[in-house]
Amino acid sequence: MSRMDNAELFRAIGSKTRVKMLKLLLRKNYHITGLAREIGISVPVAAKHVRILEDAGLVSAEEYGNTKVLRLNRERLYGVLDAFSEEYDVSIPKGTNILDILKRVSGVGIKKIGEKEFIVSINGEEGFYIYEVDGSAPNKPVNEFKMEKDGEVAIKRLVPVLKKRVRVHVKEVESGEVVEKGKKKAENA
Repeated sequence: MSRMDNAELFRAIGSKTRVKMLKLLLRKNYHITGLAREIGISVPVAAKHVRILEDAGLVSAEEYGNTKVLRLNRERLYGVLDAFSEEYDVSIPKGTNILDILKRVSGVGIKKIGEKEFIVSINGEEGFYIYEVDGSAPNKPVNEFKMEKDGEVAIKRLVPVLKKRVRVHVKEVESGEVVEKGKKKAENA
């Protein structure tokens, strides 16, 4: 990423209004008027902010006639965050498993549960972590994948990004009938 790209990017996320827009676009796509309404600004002001986000590559728009539907470029946003990750170089004997490699890197918390060991924290930040080797997620647990050649291991925290929200209403069933808030109604089978 060039210095100019960084300048556009930091300009784009340097506004509270644009950060609010990005947060909304994380959840769903918006028409520019809907985005303006959600934030409480005029459509022309929203359009200026969106143009800055588009120039930084954080937002793209699909046009349907005179209508623009805005979509967040998640890869670009996540790529920006990758620039702040820590990097280490380690030398290991051929055939060393990923877990033993990670034990050599400071700040990686490992927890043993039964016979398996898991990455449970990085620099004290607890969460769920996955690993990739040279950009691909192996189909083996971290303690079974052995490094046979030079490569890059990336540890990624699974961030709880809302994809779906399901409201569950539990109803009591009494002898084939559903009881809902004090009312009885026949259960459809």
